[in-house]
Parts: sequence; structure tokens; C-alpha cells
Amino acid sequence: MEYPWTIFFILISLFFTFAAGLVSAIILKAYRRRFNHEHVEAPAILEDPNSLKRVPCPSIFDPAEKYMSLIVPAYNEEYRLHGALEETINYLRQRAAKDKTFSYEVVIVDDGSVDATKGVAFNLVRKYSVENVRVILLGKNHGKGEATRKGMLHSRGELLLMLDADGATNITDLEKLENQIHAEVKKEASRDSSVRISDVPITAFGSRAHLEEKALATRKWYRNFLMKGFHLVVLLTAGPGIRDTQCGFKMFTRSAARKLFTNIRLKRWCFDVELVYLCKYFGIPMLEVSVNWSEIPGSKLGPWSILNMLWELALMTVGYRTGIWRISI
Repeated sequence: MEYPWTIFFILISLFFTFAAGLVSAIILKAYRRRFNHEHVEAPAILEDPNSLKRVPCPSIFDPAEKYMSLIVPAYNEEYRLHGALEETINYLRQRAAKDKTFSYEVVIVDDGSVDATKGVAFNLVRKYSVENVRVILLGKNHGKGEATRKGMLHSRGELLLMLDADGATNITDLEKLENQIHAEVKKEASRDSSVRISDVPITAFGSRAHLEEKALATRKWYRNFLMKGFHLVVLLTAGPGIRDTQCGFKMFTRSAARKLFTNIRLKRWCFDVELVYLCKYFGIPMLEVSVNWSEIPGSKLGPWSILNMLWELALMTVGYRTGIWRISI
């Protein structure tokens, strides 16, 4: 009769040992990122593929030189990148032809791709010039969050839009986010006529929440279970405010991007949740705007990604709630 109790106590001991080890690992990892130094801090190098000359690399702390920057993180996107960006650039060119005050750049951040993504990106630079399309190479894979951060910190726009390389969101929907930001800026301008859009910290989050009912009906039950569980964890981690944190279509004023992306630490899937947390910390308005979105084959989100997301959320919770992660004002 002693054996069952012995096994029970062994299992309990193993559980607490594992739990203690996991908590220790999270705290240690959070402590290592306390100064935000685990990012790719080497200077970004921009190169004109036609002349092979280096182009001066801008900083988010410099004054804006363009009206809008589009930041596209790309990892092994040789088959989807060209089609999606051709459509995007055609839209931008047509808009610039109609409105001479509209200027733009597309910043492609190659997140250590091992396929022909780099070649596809440089072909777009050759076709549309390094003034309008630029490529930043990270050298090795760091994650979507890190690639987005790097692109944001080296962009020239008053407004900065992050969008996925697969073209899942209709590019014309950027006008919805843009118009909402302009409406908020007008409120500030009513008090100070000299205010510029780049100086007012505002974010606009593209959202697929209005498509949720249809998605629930078509997804497998276990995917719905995981999605609901993830939403609950996000709610507990970052609090309420944004229903769809994971849509890869977000716009920031230059001031907001400067505050957010100099502080962000998560490198992969959950950096979106950290953005929500930081927006609340800084008191930056978050506008959630419905966008058109379609499922594109080739998603990189799998079971291991879910585990990584949970790990990052735990890391973020410990980092901020314990004060290990300091936020620069």
C-alpha cells in the first residue's frame, strides 16, 4: 500500500521541480533582456543593387523625409513576396501620380531567409529604385518582431505601416487606418495649429474581429480552442482594448513608432501584444479598424509557434510586472 503514495510524492516532486525550473528560466531570460540589448543592434546597411554603393541609412530619430513608409518583414517569401509587393507598389505609384504631396518608401526586411527572398527583393529595388524600395538584411533569422522593429527604426515616413509579405490584407485598406489617424490628429490641431502628424503618437490596428463568426464556423474545433485560449492569455497579459492583436496590418505615427520600437523586446510572434502593453503604458491612443483579409496558403504558424507565443507572453509578464524590464521614456 505504500507504493501508490510513493509514486504520488515522486510525481508531485517532479512537478514542482519542473515548475521551479521553468519559472527560473523565464526570470533568467527576462533578466538578460532587461537593458534591451539582445536585439540586432548592428547598423542597418542599405545598398543600391545597380551601383553597389551604400545608401545613407536613416534613423527613426531623424526628421521624416517621406509621407509614408511600408515595412515588410520577410522570411522565406520568394514565392509570395513579388506578387504582393507588385500590387502594393502599383497602388502607391498611382496614388503618388494623383497627389504630388504623397511620397512613399517600401522597406523589405529579409529576416535571414535561406531561399531566394533576397534576390526577389533586390529585383524590386532595381525596378523601382532605391529611393522608393529598400532592403535591410538581418543575416540570420531572428523573428517577425525583430524584423519589424529593425525596419521601423530605419524608416523615413511620417506614417509607418507594417504589413505581411503575403498580401493577405487589401493594400487599399491602409487608407482606413490613415483616415482614422488624421481624424485624431485634427483634434490635437484644434488646440495647436502647428502640430504635425508625425509628432502626435497614435496607432491604428487593422482588425479581423468582424470576420470572427465566419472563421469559427470554418476552422477545426481544436484551432478554435487554441485561438480562444490564446485570446484569454492575451487579455490577462496586456488587458482589454484590442480584440485582434495579431493582424499583421498596423499603422503608427513617427512619434508612436519611436516610443514603441525603441522599447520592444519580444522578437517573434507576440511582439504585437507587447505593442498593446506599451501603448497603454505611454497612453498612446489605439484605434481598431476593420480591414479586408483573406487566407493565403503558406502560413508559418504551427504547433511550435503556439508554444513560442506562450513562452513570450510569460516572458513579457515577468519582465514588466517585476520591473526587470525598464521602459525608456
